Amino acid sequence: MMNIWYMNGAGNDFMVIDARGQNYDFDTLSVALCKLTGADGFMAVDHSDKADFRLHFYNSDGTRGEMCGNGARCICRYAYDHGIAGESMVVETDAGLVPGWRLGENQYRVKLNNPGVLDLHRKDDVAYVELGNPGVPHAVKEVPGLTFENKADFWELGKALRHDPAFPKGANANMYAWTGENEVRILTFERGVEDYTLACGTGTGSTACVLWMEGKLPGGHLKAQNQGGLLEVTIEGKDGEITSILLEGPTEVVREYEI
Repeated sequence: MMNIWYMNGAGNDFMVIDARGQNYDFDTLSVALCKLTGADGFMAVDHSDKADFRLHFYNSDGTRGEMCGNGARCICRYAYDHGIAGESMVVETDAGLVPGWRLGENQYRVKLNNPGVLDLHRKDDVAYVELGNPGVPHAVKEVPGLTFENKADFWELGKALRHDPAFPKGANANMYAWTGENEVRILTFERGVEDYTLACGTGTGSTACVLWMEGKLPGGHLKAQNQGGLLEVTIEGKDGEITSILLEGPTEVVREYEI
């Protein structure tokens, strides 16, 4: 019998299991479980000799991902609720070690990996960011006038950026528009999902990094409205170098499955 939690972080949804001591075929399992709910991704908790636990992350198409910001926040809640870790914890990921904190029953914060790559002009006005080394690849582009209501108008642009040869690993395409001071609206077309997702934590963090490097985020704090909810990013840095990226937002346990 396998216990599965169906969770989401600001709408970014995942099927989550405890795989400690098990020998699962994650590639196959991720596809099968994500089909049950149409989830964006699959996550498994495993033993770690470097952190409180290990995170295995897979996209819904069965491809392995380096890390996932909203996934990391959800896995922190899963670990706390299952007694695997306390209110502060460290998660081992393919992109490096990720500290996490429980702020409340539903609210969690993680420290994203600092940029391993940050190129503000990888292709014209499109920036390229990898959080971690190797990191999750992100393209970041300002799209004035972008709204969730007219998102269909930008689907082809998102798909083109996701597959653009300027990004050799492919990229999550993050398109944003300013909505106020230190506030943006973000729409992300994700590789491995091959469509828009309701939120992208590393995408939001990557966008905040680009804005900070461009001098457009002087206070270092960004409020980002995703389709699935509000995510907040706090950037710290010195002498033009980013030293800390904190991602905060809601988590939700939608349903439990026994298979």
